[in-house]
Amino acid sequence: MDSLNHLLDGFGTALSPINLLWAAVGVLLGTAIGVLPGIGPAMAVALLLPVTYGLDPTAAFIMFAGIYYGGMFGGSTTSILLNTPGETAAVVAAMEGHPMAKSGRGAQALAAAAIGHFAGGMIGTTLLVFLAPTVADLAVDIGAPDYFAIMVLAFVAVTSVLGSSRIRGFASLLIGLTLGLVGLDRLTGQQRLTFGSLQLADGIDVVIVAVGLFAIGEALWVALHLRTRPDKPIPVGRPWLGKAELRRTWRPWLRGPAIGFPFGAIPAGGAEIPTFLSYVTEKRLSKHRDEFGKGAIEGVAGPESAASASAAGTLVSMLTLGLPTTAVAAVMLAAFQQYGIQPGPLLFEREPDLVWGLIASLFIAMGLLIVLNLPLAPVWAKLLRIPRAYLYAGILFFAAVGAYAVGGEPLDLVILLIIGLLGLLMRRYGLPVLPAVIGVILGPGAELQLRRALQISDGSLTGLVNTPFAVTVYVVIALIVAWPGIRTLLPRARTGA
Repeated sequence: MDSLNHLLDGFGTALSPINLLWAAVGVLLGTAIGVLPGIGPAMAVALLLPVTYGLDPTAAFIMFAGIYYGGMFGGSTTSILLNTPGETAAVVAAMEGHPMAKSGRGAQALAAAAIGHFAGGMIGTTLLVFLAPTVADLAVDIGAPDYFAIMVLAFVAVTSVLGSSRIRGFASLLIGLTLGLVGLDRLTGQQRLTFGSLQLADGIDVVIVAVGLFAIGEALWVALHLRTRPDKPIPVGRPWLGKAELRRTWRPWLRGPAIGFPFGAIPAGGAEIPTFLSYVTEKRLSKHRDEFGKGAIEGVAGPESAASASAAGTLVSMLTLGLPTTAVAAVMLAAFQQYGIQPGPLLFEREPDLVWGLIASLFIAMGLLIVLNLPLAPVWAKLLRIPRAYLYAGILFFAAVGAYAVGGEPLDLVILLIIGLLGLLMRRYGLPVLPAVIGVILGPGAELQLRRALQISDGSLTGLVNTPFAVTVYVVIALIVAWPGIRTLLPRARTGA
C-alpha cells in the first residue's frame, strides 16, 4: 500500500502540465532520433544532457524516460522497415519484422511492435513499483559463474534455432566472437587483433557491427539482385491487426515481460539477452514454426515486449543500487550525479518526489508512445514505397552518418564497409546474421565473467558450476542441445510401445 500511495503522489507530480509537456517532448525526440541508424536512446540522452542543465531535476528525468522508450521504438521502426537496427535491443525485430515488411505487412509489424512496447512497458513498470527491493536483493547474490552461464545459454539457444543448420549458426557465432576480441584485453591490457592501430584499441562498436551486417549487407545484397529482379514498390498493407494476428500475438505480449524484466534488473547485458531468448521461446512455442525467418508476427511481438519490460527492469538496479546495467542507465546515473543526487538504497527516502515522479512518468510515456505511434504505423510503412535504388542509397547514407557519429573517426567508415561486405558474404553462403551480432555484444562480457569465475576458483573448472543457479542454467542448455536427438527418438519409442 505504501508503494501505491507513493505512486499516486508521483502521478500528481508527473501529470502537472509542464512535466507532461517534457514527457511528450522526450517521446517525440526519442522516436525521431531512434529512427536514425546507429543513434540509439543512449546517445540521444547523452546529447540532450547539457540541454537540461537549467531544468528542474524531476522534469529532466521525466523527459529522459520519454527519450528512453521513444528511442527503443524508433530503433525497432528502422529494424522492421529497413533492416537497419537503431540500437542493439532492436536487432531481433529485424529477423521477422523486415520479412513482414517486404511482404506488404510492414504496418502490422509496426503495430505489433508498438503494442508490444506498451504491454511490456506497462507490466515491467508495474513490477518495478512492487518488486524493486526484492529484485535488487536477488541481483546482489548473482556472481560471475551465473552471468557466464546466462550468456552461454543465449549463445546456444539462438544459434541452435537460426539458419539452415546448427553448424552455420555456430560459424556465424564464431565470427561475432572474433570481432568481439578486437581491442585491449580488459584484464591484462594486451592488444588483440588491432594490427597496431590505436583506433582499434577500444574495440569495434556494437552499433557499427549491427548496422554493417544488417544495413550495409542488405543494401549490397539488394544491389546485386536489382538487375535480375524487377523493382516493384512494396505495398503498405492494412494498418491494423486482424483477429488471427491478435490471437497469435497476445500471448507473446504477455510472455515477453516475464523474460525481459528479470534480465533487465540484473547486470547481464541489458535488453539483448532477453530479446534473443524471447525470440527462441516464441519459435519453440509457435504453431507456425515454418513462418519463422519469413515473417512470423510472434517473432516481433514477444521480443519487443521483452525489450520494453527490460528497460523498466534496468531502472531497478540503477535506482536501488546505483548500478547501471545499460548504456542509457549509465548516462542517467551521470545525470543524477550532475544534480548532486546519488542513487542507492536511500534514494527512495531522500528524493521520493523525484523517484516516484520518474516511475509515474514511465506509465505516461507508454501511453504517449502508443497514442502517437500506433496511428503513424501506416505512415512509416510508406517508406517502403520508395523505389529500392533510392531507398537503399538513403540507407547507406544514414548508416554511414550513424557509424561516424559513434566515434567520429574516419576508420569507422572503413570498418563499416568491411563488415558490410562480410554481411554480404554471410547472406551468400547462408550464414544467419543474428548469432554474429550476439557474439559481438555478449562475447567480451562472457569472457570477462569466465575469467573472473576461474580466478575466484584458482583456475578450477568447478568454479563455473558452484552455484544452484548456474547448474540450473547448464541443465537447460543440455536439454536444448540434446532436444533434436530426443525428439527423433520419441516416435520410435512410441512405435515400439
